[in-house]
Amino acid sequence: MPLRDGFDRVIDYLRISVTDRCNLRCIYCMPAAGIKPVQHKEILTYEEIVRVVRIASNLGVRKVRITGGEPLARKNVTFLIGAIREISAIEDISLTTNGILLQEYADELADAGLDRVNISLDSLKPERYREITRGGEIDRVINGIEAAKEAGLLPIKINVVPVRGLNDDEIGQFAKMTADTPYHVRFIEFMPIGATDFWNEGKYISTDEIRSAVEEVGPLFPVKLRKNGPARYFRFENAPGVIGFISALTHHFCGDCNRLRLTADGRLRPCLFSETEIDLKPALRDRSSDRELERLLRLSVEVKPEGHNLGQRRALFSLRAMSRIGG
Repeated sequence: MPLRDGFDRVIDYLRISVTDRCNLRCIYCMPAAGIKPVQHKEILTYEEIVRVVRIASNLGVRKVRITGGEPLARKNVTFLIGAIREISAIEDISLTTNGILLQEYADELADAGLDRVNISLDSLKPERYREITRGGEIDRVINGIEAAKEAGLLPIKINVVPVRGLNDDEIGQFAKMTADTPYHVRFIEFMPIGATDFWNEGKYISTDEIRSAVEEVGPLFPVKLRKNGPARYFRFENAPGVIGFISALTHHFCGDCNRLRLTADGRLRPCLFSETEIDLKPALRDRSSDRELERLLRLSVEVKPEGHNLGQRRALFSLRAMSRIGG
């Protein structure tokens, strides 16, 4: 029987943050000085994560995404991917990365059993990218994308967060990438969450406005993709790639939400925008039974809210940084 919450949504997707550390300091994600990392002893071990995934798979979880922080910044993450791949019920394993280390690890990730990657990329201009990330080198990301393509980590999804006055003049350029490549370029509304004061309503751009900027390049045609998710997809006529819009604020997708999030320090988070968390670490470390962990997993589904209220109050800032939640 599938795992269902109180609103009859099937929960089959687990996002796992393996570290809160990152090799970039993006201006909308964290302060310039960074965030004090969680102590290493508080971070779940790979063996603990695999145990959670195994139990979750017995309850109906079929998809896993590895996130961070920057997941490739944690040593030997390919071991974790390989161990999850051995859980027969898991059908899809993906990873979200900033791409800085992707060229180095793409082949190893594919060999371990990773299916696909999402790359966060908010500018195609080297100097601007360096400014947004506080020191990142865009050439490393572009090389990483090419390496992922060669390794067969497909489809490659490029996530872009348009911010007014920062990178909104590049919306059309990102959209044009899909005319020549099979990439999925996804525009994500800037969300008021995290441990930085960079967000304000003046910087926010709605999906409707983003789409209008894309349509200046050419008309869009709806696309139905096999796998479900929060994005609504379109493409330019005869384009090999697709364009997605993720509208967390204006056209939120709560009614179709199928996911739980596991933070790097072992807390199950039923909703990205809620502070409700179920701490699994005590049960994992005091030799509790699988049945007890199953109970906690079920509890996290039971308390999953129907939706968020960001549309009513935009100024919600999580007590946790996004790097610790595993966005």
